[in-house]
Amino acid sequence: MTVETIEDFYKGKFNWMPENLQKDMGHFNVFKMEDCIGPNAKNSSISYNRRNYYKISMMRGSSTCHYADKSIDVSGCTLMFFNSKVPYAWDNLTEDRTGYFCIFTEEFFTDKMRGGLNELPIYQFGGNPFYKLNTEQEEYVCSVFEKMLTEIGSDYIYKYDLLRNYVTDIIHYALKTQPGETSYRYTDAKSRITAVFTELLERQFPIETPNQRFSMRSANDFANQLAVHVNHLNRAIRETTGQTTTDRIAERLLSEAKSLLRHTDWNISEIAYSLGFEEPTHFNNFFKKKTALTPSSFRNV
Repeated sequence: MTVETIEDFYKGKFNWMPENLQKDMGHFNVFKMEDCIGPNAKNSSISYNRRNYYKISMMRGSSTCHYADKSIDVSGCTLMFFNSKVPYAWDNLTEDRTGYFCIFTEEFFTDKMRGGLNELPIYQFGGNPFYKLNTEQEEYVCSVFEKMLTEIGSDYIYKYDLLRNYVTDIIHYALKTQPGETSYRYTDAKSRITAVFTELLERQFPIETPNQRFSMRSANDFANQLAVHVNHLNRAIRETTGQTTTDRIAERLLSEAKSLLRHTDWNISEIAYSLGFEEPTHFNNFFKKKTALTPSSFRNV
């Protein structure tokens, strides 16, 4: 599994590169989808990779999105958020797809958003990256993307400030469609410990080469890193999530195992090693206990 860069995106999609990728301030660009999937587009499908940039898409049409360890059918008008940590791919089911998408790097928002992009529920592991839009919501999101297209071509000196505002407008518009979601800011010490634990866990993923290894596999490993007693960590995780620390680690490990089995050609021994198992049989037993399938059986389903 490779990491697609901004440069790879432009070369693969358009066979050209912007003269200035604005690496000092972060990169942003916005497109109409039909301009990228018509006769002038090189690729209609997207391969399974992690990207080093963020992407927000509003698409009309039908596709299957392979997102982390899940395969999700997308139809109608859907707003989608992809971050730089989760690998994904597309299988396009129709040729009449239309819509918009914008791409941007994390640096584009450095010091511009409270808490950072990755603290938003949309961009957290386990968060919801897909939002089905009704007609009224579609019209609003379209209007914001049209503003982006107009602004990106302008010579207004503060246009990137406006473009950042348009991006955050879409993000918060999506979040407001699910008012039952809890706040992404932690409210007490236990929530803070859980948030930092989750960040440390996620920092080890995705696994991108067979030589990369998941090393922090136990509650003690995380407690030592956080400089807290393991019992304190376990209580904080249980009270804020309802799960044990071990269950949280195993859940994320299983998700990554499914992703590697589905989207790489690595053998079972390579996957077992990369996930921190000393023996393939240990990985086999872990996977079968969680899914009732062996890794080989899951891969062949």
